[in-house]
Amino acid sequence: MDHSSEEAEPFRPNPAKTKAEKLKEDSNVSSAKSQAIKEKTMGNDAYKKKNFEDALNHYQKAVDLDPTEIVYHLNIAAVYFEQKEYDKCIKQCEKAIDIGRENRADFKLIAKAFTRIGNAYKKMENWKQAKVYYEKSMSEHRTPDIKTLLSDIEKIIKEEERKIYIDPVKAEEEKELGNQKYKDGDYPTAIKHYSEAILRNPDDPKYYSNRAACYTKLAAFDLGLKDCEKCVEIDPKFIKGWIRKGKILQGMQQQGKALTAYQRALELDPSNSEALEGYRQCAVSVSSNPQEVRKRAMADPEVQNILRDPAMRLILEQMQSDPKALQEHLKNPDIAAKLQKLLESGLIAIH
Repeated sequence: MDHSSEEAEPFRPNPAKTKAEKLKEDSNVSSAKSQAIKEKTMGNDAYKKKNFEDALNHYQKAVDLDPTEIVYHLNIAAVYFEQKEYDKCIKQCEKAIDIGRENRADFKLIAKAFTRIGNAYKKMENWKQAKVYYEKSMSEHRTPDIKTLLSDIEKIIKEEERKIYIDPVKAEEEKELGNQKYKDGDYPTAIKHYSEAILRNPDDPKYYSNRAACYTKLAAFDLGLKDCEKCVEIDPKFIKGWIRKGKILQGMQQQGKALTAYQRALELDPSNSEALEGYRQCAVSVSSNPQEVRKRAMADPEVQNILRDPAMRLILEQMQSDPKALQEHLKNPDIAAKLQKLLESGLIAIH
């Protein structure tokens, strides 16, 4: 077999660098790194003074001298953020992440880059993208600050979705469906319709009142009471809310508190028959069984604390001897709140 006379060029390794060349190269690298740190320091000083263009120039020089250091790229991104150049900030952070990954940067710095991207998206009101990047930051390094940022952004997203869902017309449709189910005695389904009406229009008190009526029918008094309280919080003049609250409190055997609810209803309409009847029933119940009322009241830790207070005991004694003293004491909100608690518990009565 004929062999070609032309032979392949043999592999010749590059001659090893001399010790002097290596030292010179290391010295150059070390010098560049030192100069980069100086540029970063000057950049930081300018940044603190809000001289962002100067800061940017110094950080860029630091990058030119030491392009593998993630911190300098992050500092450039920080300047863009302050200048409200959010798109530039995001791109710079993405570049920093790539460089950081290639050079095995501390995961805390990678997390910082993701957080800064999240902050930029938050400023641009792109809540969902902000959430994505806060989550990425958390996956690199969990800190309480990022957890708070993530929690806050989730609340914003939830609130935005809630606002989009609001539709008063659909709320009324759901209420009508709920009313029909209530008439049919199908209270669980009525609750579903009233709940949907609340989601569609959360600022209308009547939906809470209607749902409270269903809860009362199902003897879920605690849930009904919560709805009544929301109802009168939205509209303190919504008389049906106070009456319903009174009925629920009666069902919970809290006659003193029920009395107060009926009293609020009667302040709005002194001739309301439901409120008058409820008030009468509670007043009779409280007066006919004082021992039971006292026993129940004394078991309440809040009542116990009020009665242990020497100042309050003095006020109660003064009220007995001088009824006019009450008006003076009611001017103090703290004392008024404590007297209201004792009234609701049925321990004292004001005539």
